[in-house]
Amino acid sequence: MTTDQDLPMDGQSATAVFAAKGIDVTTNKDHGVIKVVKHEGRDGDQPMIGDRVTVHYTGKLLNGKKFDCSRDRKEPFCFNVGKGQVLKAWDIGVLSMQRGEVCTLLCQPEYAYGPAGNPDKIPPSTPVVFEMELLNFEGEMLTDDSGILRRIKVKGDGYSNPNDGATVDVHLEGSCGGRLFDCRDISFIVGEAEDKGVPLGVDRAMDKMQKGECCILYLKPKYGFGSEGKPEYKIGPDKDIIYEVTLKDFQRAKESWEMDLKQKLDLAAGVKHKGNQYFKAGRHHQAVIQYQRIVSWLEMECGTGIEQQKKIQDFILTSHLNLALCFLRLKEYSQVVENCNKVIELDENNEKALYRRGEARLLRNEFTLAMADFQQVLQVNPSNRAARAQISICQSKIKEHHEQDKKTYANMFQKFAERDAKTGKTKRRRDDSTRSSMNGEVGMKRRRRSQDCPS
Repeated sequence: MTTDQDLPMDGQSATAVFAAKGIDVTTNKDHGVIKVVKHEGRDGDQPMIGDRVTVHYTGKLLNGKKFDCSRDRKEPFCFNVGKGQVLKAWDIGVLSMQRGEVCTLLCQPEYAYGPAGNPDKIPPSTPVVFEMELLNFEGEMLTDDSGILRRIKVKGDGYSNPNDGATVDVHLEGSCGGRLFDCRDISFIVGEAEDKGVPLGVDRAMDKMQKGECCILYLKPKYGFGSEGKPEYKIGPDKDIIYEVTLKDFQRAKESWEMDLKQKLDLAAGVKHKGNQYFKAGRHHQAVIQYQRIVSWLEMECGTGIEQQKKIQDFILTSHLNLALCFLRLKEYSQVVENCNKVIELDENNEKALYRRGEARLLRNEFTLAMADFQQVLQVNPSNRAARAQISICQSKIKEHHEQDKKTYANMFQKFAERDAKTGKTKRRRDDSTRSSMNGEVGMKRRRRSQDCPS
């Protein structure tokens, strides 16, 4: 590609340079965005749709007048490329760049500020020029713990995504350490992918994908094959894996608002059973998905008649209790407390909810709150020996905590005393030195006076 270091910025000559040295980077080649490279990038890798990119930019009119510059603010600009978050010209131009590349883009109005322009800065229907520097880019994080990173190779169609319970048809290619271990076309139900040997990370990415999309998923062990690995694929424990996934087609499951209460209650029994199977198999993430589906269906339902109301409440209570148990296993203690609180709102003396909340609080070192929960368990069921044992543990932990506090404060006060003692000694030495100096000056003055006087 042609490079240019000194692009003239007076209207006609700038347009001429772009026409002579630039390339059209638009998809339909309508010359809406013409690019001239000023400095080549460091490698051949380019951003993909959805990547988080970091850029510096300067925007100018064709007469050279600057209207915006990130460098003037001393702060680069970040956005998800190809998602319509910025000017159309930026999405197109940045997707054509390499890391470290500096280029200049001539952007026609329909790819920039359109017929309206930008008040006080850009006249209507005006072409503009942007100098862009691509500092860095990385994939889109699909989870808060950075366990699933997505990079989109081919953008999908439409705005609809699979939901939990949807049936999806996908093509999968899995690799680990550069070795292809899985290549197949398969159908599965979202939320139940592991029944077909598909890792959790692929399952959890489904609700972000569109029909026809092809993406690359970088999965941490938690969302791959975990600490057990996958012996049939010759993958050891705690390995990062990569899946290229193409969503060929999908059939969405009915949403809550599309079902009547009878349908929800009929489905809830099967979903609960599925969740229990996952829990017994140690697949707690998958169990969480099932129990949360029940909650989403029934939490806003009231029912008609005592029997139906009781059935709804039983499903809600059981689902929240099971979620609390799953989150205990997953060490997500704030979620345990949250689900137990929802049970206690409905049944203030629920023994399991109080006990599990106490366990979570104990593991969060909230010893006093935990002990209060276990004491309440004993009020509900005085024969609960596990709760009595937990109270003893809480009392020991509180005592240890107080002893540790005493030591900490004792050490702190000792350090303060030592510091004060050192400060006092330093001050005394300074005072002694000052007095000695003053005595010396007095003696010298006396000797001077005696010398000045006649003998």
